[in-house]
Formats: sequence, C-alpha cells, structure tokens
Amino acid sequence: MNQERILKVLLAPHVSEKSATIADQSGQYVFKVIPSATKTEVKQAVESLFDVKVQSVNMINIKGKTKVFKGRKGKRNGIRKAIVRLASGQEIDFVSAE
Repeated sequence: MNQERILKVLLAPHVSEKSATIADQSGQYVFKVIPSATKTEVKQAVESLFDVKVQSVNMINIKGKTKVFKGRKGKRNGIRKAIVRLASGQEIDFVSAE
C-alpha cells in the first residue's frame, strides 16, 4: 500500500467519554476512518503514524439517523469507526503526535 493511501485512511480520533474509558482501561483507541478502509490499512496507518505496535483492529459501521425538520425528511451521513487495540505497554499521545 502506498504512503498516500495510509495518510488518508485515518480521519480523526473519536473523542467521547466511552472512548476515553476504554483507552485507560484496556489500551484501545477509537478512530474515525474513511468508508472504504480495511483492517489491514488501519493497522498499517496507526503503526506508521504513531510508531506503536497494533495487536488487533475492529471495525464498526454506524448508519446515519433519519431526521425530520419542518416536515421534510432528511438523513444524516453514516460514519465508520475503527477500534484499535495496542500491544501491552504501548499508548498513543495525541498531543505530541504530528
């Protein structure tokens, strides 16, 4: 896989109370990824960008909600998240990452 694709796979870290809890307890980090990303691409992207060893990757597709605004129906965009488990003793510091 080329370096250009690796840089485009990860969109942003998903910051929530639940993601902070699992990061502290079990060394898992949650990222928003592009819809066409695969587990191996996410693993390679995290390992190359943050210099850590990835143990496993789980992917989640979240469908967008259907909403009604002033009588008109609309649909929000869905997102794809990746939950990345790091090897023991490793962690990601988002503040010092480039």
